[in-house]
Amino acid sequence: MSLNCGIVGLPNVGKSTIFQAITSAPAEAANYPFCTIEPNVGIVAVTDERLDKLSELFHPQRVLPAVVEFVDIAGLVKGASKGEGLGNQFLGHIRSVDAIVHVVRCFDDHNIIHVNGKVDPLNDIETINIELALADLEVVEKRLANIPKLLKTQNKEILTKAKVQAPILERLVKSLSEGIPARKTDISPEEALAIKDLNLITLKKMLYLCNVDEAHINVDNDHIKQVREYGVKNDEEVFKICGKLEAEVSNFSTPEERKQFLSEMGLSTTGLAQLTTIAYRMLGLMTYFTVGEKEVRAWTFERGYKAPECAGIIHTDFQKGFIRAEVYHYDDIVQYKTEAKVKEAGKFRLEGKEYVVKDGDIMHFRFNV
Repeated sequence: MSLNCGIVGLPNVGKSTIFQAITSAPAEAANYPFCTIEPNVGIVAVTDERLDKLSELFHPQRVLPAVVEFVDIAGLVKGASKGEGLGNQFLGHIRSVDAIVHVVRCFDDHNIIHVNGKVDPLNDIETINIELALADLEVVEKRLANIPKLLKTQNKEILTKAKVQAPILERLVKSLSEGIPARKTDISPEEALAIKDLNLITLKKMLYLCNVDEAHINVDNDHIKQVREYGVKNDEEVFKICGKLEAEVSNFSTPEERKQFLSEMGLSTTGLAQLTTIAYRMLGLMTYFTVGEKEVRAWTFERGYKAPECAGIIHTDFQKGFIRAEVYHYDDIVQYKTEAKVKEAGKFRLEGKEYVVKDGDIMHFRFNV
């Protein structure tokens, strides 16, 4: 599995510039609305120093990091849920992602047009959030209108599901019609699972990404402070990045050049490397590793996964025919240097179907299909 994030925001906030930096792909960037027509998709490696250490120890033929898929979705405008701009075409793209990265313009530049005529990050946030809520409202109202019919069915499974969904949908109609996202509605994890098939946009985790100019990389301006206060108030992640600088960093051909440039800017790493880490934490994702002479690889899994589920990430046959897992931890191999010494130290274990996998576990699965 891989993390899938949709990059959204108003036109001309810097989405395509940021996308171009994280993927080193030529996403079109232009100083006018709707220059992005279809969603650009890019796969980005997750920075993980543990992979470097494992590579030193095992000398594999190749190293495969965990990845994040970023989808650059065209700029939304007020009225998008009703078809303004390019409307629902883009809202449909958002429904397929795991999390939303909402790029908010927090820089002043009279040479770059703002769709509303002035830079006002809180107004921008409200515009996007209302449009997403209204798009979800349409979906919820359609399902709620169909509930009376479903309650008459003889199919017990469908009937039970309809009874469970009805009160949840009624609450959502009330909150969404007021522009309140579903994630801010009083919905339990069990209720969220009951309406999972609706794929509501506003149930997804949201991260506000402040796009700043180079003068405010290490200090917050008033725009950034406003967004940070909003994030604290709404219990949502806020992160700052300079899209222009990240684009410059992506143009350097060697790690040494990138490191030197970042050092000159007073930075230890790119904002985009930090962004992937934040997105992982936000979604409760972890990493386990498989190691060997041929390959050292990082695998993404959800917190709470058991050994068979993690095996299934590699291949469904691994999960179907799961027998047991050979397990030790990254910290063990760093300490003892070889698998043989890990075994001698008693750190090598055989785990069964109920084992809950931990972040940093190194695993080898035994299965029979």
